[in-house]
Amino acid sequence: MRLRNIPGAGEAVEKSPYCISDPVSYRGRWQDVFPSPGPLHIEIGMGKGRFLMELASLHPGIRYLGVERYSSVLLRALQKMEQAPLLNLKFLCMDAADLLLVFSPGEVSRIYLNFSDPWPKDRHARRRLTSRQFLERYAAVLSEDGQIEFKTDNQDLFTFSLEEIPAAGWKLLASTRDLHHDPVLMEGNIMTEYEEKFSSLGNPICKLIAAPER
Repeated sequence: MRLRNIPGAGEAVEKSPYCISDPVSYRGRWQDVFPSPGPLHIEIGMGKGRFLMELASLHPGIRYLGVERYSSVLLRALQKMEQAPLLNLKFLCMDAADLLLVFSPGEVSRIYLNFSDPWPKDRHARRRLTSRQFLERYAAVLSEDGQIEFKTDNQDLFTFSLEEIPAAGWKLLASTRDLHHDPVLMEGNIMTEYEEKFSSLGNPICKLIAAPER
């Protein structure tokens, strides 16, 4: 998918009070960013922010960070925050490959991955956010009871992810290939923009929850 570049997006993101411009400097002290302490949850590839903003609104005791690589996409989330600010939510414009530079061991309680780029070519497998290379990064920053939650409509990517979980030394806690007809995993589900779009087309939504073996 070709992203439309928005002139001035980078500068707007850099100046926004809702975006942390130097995330590396907060490694190990992310609680200082928020008015009060609480568990830290992050979404990688947060897009326009709908999912995370709804989560943050529903759970004020949890601290949320949205990670988005593209400033033109993140700009849309910042515009939403300007209309309805949330004290427990901040954004980072960065590449997920740099997680270890930004978070210290055990600092993150939960990681959300929603409708990530499938990178369909085999030679790009390591770029998939559920690859063993990324799972290794997540394991390094997750707390003792930390976990990831992953949703996609791409069946091939989901199969790949299920295979990577044990290969990376992780354990699968729950999974379904039809989330919207799974009463257990559907409880409390918050739909993303993509989830709403794809499910309206009749595409079943897949979800898994996994944690590193400790």
